[in-house]
Amino acid sequence: MEYPDGATPLDPDEMEGLRFRHVATRGELDELEQANIESGLLWLARLRRKDILTDEFAITLHKRLFGEVWKWAGAFRRTGKNIGVDPIHIAVELRTLMDDARYWADNGTYQPVEAALRLHHRMVSIHPFPNGNGRHARILADTVLKQIYGAAAIGWAGGHDLQKMNERRIAYIAALRAADRGDMGPLMAFARPAEREV
Repeated sequence: MEYPDGATPLDPDEMEGLRFRHVATRGELDELEQANIESGLLWLARLRRKDILTDEFAITLHKRLFGEVWKWAGAFRRTGKNIGVDPIHIAVELRTLMDDARYWADNGTYQPVEAALRLHHRMVSIHPFPNGNGRHARILADTVLKQIYGAAAIGWAGGHDLQKMNERRIAYIAALRAADRGDMGPLMAFARPAEREV
């Protein structure tokens, strides 16, 4: 399968977790995953729980977004990737991130959008799952904005498909890489047009 820049290739063992053997192209896989994500978003819209800043919720969300397509959805990856912490550190890093995000919310450490962007960036940096980390992190960040801060979601795609190479994806990947170096400015700028649209 072809992967756009910034995507994490799956190894053969992870591909064995695909529930649909007929899938032959990245486009077919994207369609299946998108249908599953839409199902997961419906579940999320009905959710009434307030304790979403937990590692358990982050894991459940991934399973809801990808579990109809991948057998390993909601399970931590077991292999090293081109991004992310060593697999043995995932559980601790995820717990630390969610504890930090709860602290930020409880103490007003950051404005809502910046808190959501920091949560998103660190989730992507941990890269807990074999696939779907970016989409999962974006949906989690938006959920936190809505349910914890009472703020509008970020318009991540800006009218583009972030699963395909285009100017918006290029800007998104560049902003994440800048955040990896400690510069949150590009990620904040990336989110600004969405704030004006809402």
